[in-house]
Amino acid sequence: MEKQEYSVGLDIGTTKIVAVVGRRNAHGKIEILGVGKSKSLGVHKGIVNNMAQTIGSIKAAIEQAEASSGVSIKKVTVGIAGKHIRSLQHPDYIMRDKPDQYITEDDIEALKDQVRKLVMLPGEEIIHVLPQEYKVDSEGEIQEPIGMHGKRLEANFHVVVGQMGSIRNIARCVREAGLEMEALTLEPLASSEAVLTKEEKEAGVAIVDIGGGTTDIAIFKDSVIRHTCVIPYGGGIITDDIKEGCSIIEKHAEQLKVKFGSAVPEEEKDSTYVTIPGLHGRADKEISLKALAQVISARIEEI
Repeated sequence: MEKQEYSVGLDIGTTKIVAVVGRRNAHGKIEILGVGKSKSLGVHKGIVNNMAQTIGSIKAAIEQAEASSGVSIKKVTVGIAGKHIRSLQHPDYIMRDKPDQYITEDDIEALKDQVRKLVMLPGEEIIHVLPQEYKVDSEGEIQEPIGMHGKRLEANFHVVVGQMGSIRNIARCVREAGLEMEALTLEPLASSEAVLTKEEKEAGVAIVDIGGGTTDIAIFKDSVIRHTCVIPYGGGIITDDIKEGCSIIEKHAEQLKVKFGSAVPEEEKDSTYVTIPGLHGRADKEISLKALAQVISARIEEI
């Protein structure tokens, strides 16, 4: 297959690693060619804490994606989340040398480059510089300034920042899995590109993606990204709550959650119980589905 015909997205999550191969068809829509999925070992709350295990999991997902798509994968776009991500709002401007010439893509890039030079906290680096709205001279609320004339080009930016160490660890895992990292994208932004319509972004919408280790959030209003954040709670902490609340082992807690879990205690009957086998000859344990739903509901409400 031709080099430029397809793209690969790699999502390094806390519970699973997924690789998706897609290409743009004749109608400009994305067509999925293949998917690969592997259990994520070595990632905790979106952050790599075991290099060798993460590299192994990436390789397994990529091999599966290659087999299902018939494509040899060399480059990937990697999604990033993790509790180290934060975002901030920052206004900035440039004075143009030739105001008689109209504003081009180069002027916008020059303005973005200026924002990228912002001094961050030690160990942090900028992942995304996203313009929210522009101002040309004194004219404000401009969505697209290209083609306009003016001396001063100004914009409000949404800046996404992450820990340098965490980003480098992900890059190294991808490299050692034999791949080239084409780009890095913030998970909630990728999710919003995939599922939100233009109308939703205009009306105002929050996309909340509850993963295994983190919950990713992106907020849009008037078609502009207003806020992004990553909360270090996800499905994994619900399993921990069930394990503690019911005094059972993690494997059983996860199975209970997946098979019988509900976040609405009112809909569960008081009389419905599930039996968990006892360990090493101990007595079996009876767990009420209503109590289980109460444990889940409390944590989901907090998230």
